[in-house]
Amino acid sequence: MTDTPADPSTPTSDALHQRPGAAGTGPAPGSAPASDAPAPQPSPRRRAAHDAPFLAAARGERPSRRPVWMMRQAGRSLPEYREIRRGTGMLEACFTPEILAEVTMQPVRRHDADAAILFSDIVVPLKAAGVDVDIVAGRGPVVGHPVRTAADVAALPTVTEDQLAPVVEGIGGVLGELRPDQVLIGFAGAPFTLASYLIEGGPSRNHERTKALAYSDPDLWHALMTALTPTVIRFLTVQAEAGVDAVQLFDSWVGHLSVRDYDRLVAPYTRRIFEAVRPYGIPTIHFGVGTGELLGTMAATGPDVMGVDWRVPLDTAAGRVAEAVRSVDPSRQVPALQGNLDPAVLFAGDDAVRRHVDRICAEADHAVERGDARGHIFNLGHGVLPDTDPDVITRVFERVHAR
Repeated sequence: MTDTPADPSTPTSDALHQRPGAAGTGPAPGSAPASDAPAPQPSPRRRAAHDAPFLAAARGERPSRRPVWMMRQAGRSLPEYREIRRGTGMLEACFTPEILAEVTMQPVRRHDADAAILFSDIVVPLKAAGVDVDIVAGRGPVVGHPVRTAADVAALPTVTEDQLAPVVEGIGGVLGELRPDQVLIGFAGAPFTLASYLIEGGPSRNHERTKALAYSDPDLWHALMTALTPTVIRFLTVQAEAGVDAVQLFDSWVGHLSVRDYDRLVAPYTRRIFEAVRPYGIPTIHFGVGTGELLGTMAATGPDVMGVDWRVPLDTAAGRVAEAVRSVDPSRQVPALQGNLDPAVLFAGDDAVRRHVDRICAEADHAVERGDARGHIFNLGHGVLPDTDPDVITRVFERVHAR
């Protein structure tokens, strides 16, 4: 057998922006392509204004202000988050609708963010499906029974909509509080990152067991990725149906792969996920850490917005992304950019923060003017660090909005 599954064709730019029901839309979420498959319909719960800054930037239009939000803004650095989480485990909080909604909204109220990011964790759909996984303080996700054999893969469940009911309820609570010019971003962990946690049994510095399995038994690797992809699709499409305005696919650890390995081992599954979400008509974002060499290959899988970590200047990243996208389909519009302030800069004092914010905005504007990016959404190059002063974050938001 080959070590790469059948690779779905890359859609054209027209397909990227078709609404459900239009000719050429993709298959129903979680389904194989079928001519009689019903097209997903936009959620009647979605309420962000069409000209919300985030949405305008993602489409390549001029927003009323430069949109800004931060990964891990929901929680971590906020005292009000620590208070509400007192005595409640991370995953328990993710499955408690009232806590989920409140934590999601806390940074939006405090910082005047243009987007809320759903309070969740990448292992939430695995936990909901019944996988023995927990988040251990100071370590991260820990899997009770690592997945390393064909029998382990065959035993993996696929999450159902009913199992995600608390998340849907929490989304409803967020939508009731956001302003029309603010969006709610849902998210999921990508199959490679989920597979890494499952194979390693927890966080890993080198991902040696993950790579060893992929290199030594490619059939088993593709069986695992094939098993995980429907759960990721369902988690994202359930959020889309519940009313989120955009989704972000995190492939946190994929930066440990070479471009060649990414193409063979990861890209086909990422592409399937974006194809499944596309009919919902909401922007999709893709992000990974340490992915400077992979940016073009990742962008070619089909996201509308490409997240960039702090290691690559935005205009340089845009060039890599644009070149890759155009080489696959010259008619496809290039993605917008998201990023990319180093989280450590928030500890460097106001002068340094202002310089870096202004530099990043200038790099993004240069990329847009050059035609290598369609818009810019300001963000960190990874997540908010736990000891970050919330007042510094607020000042960053104000600075970005003034640009």
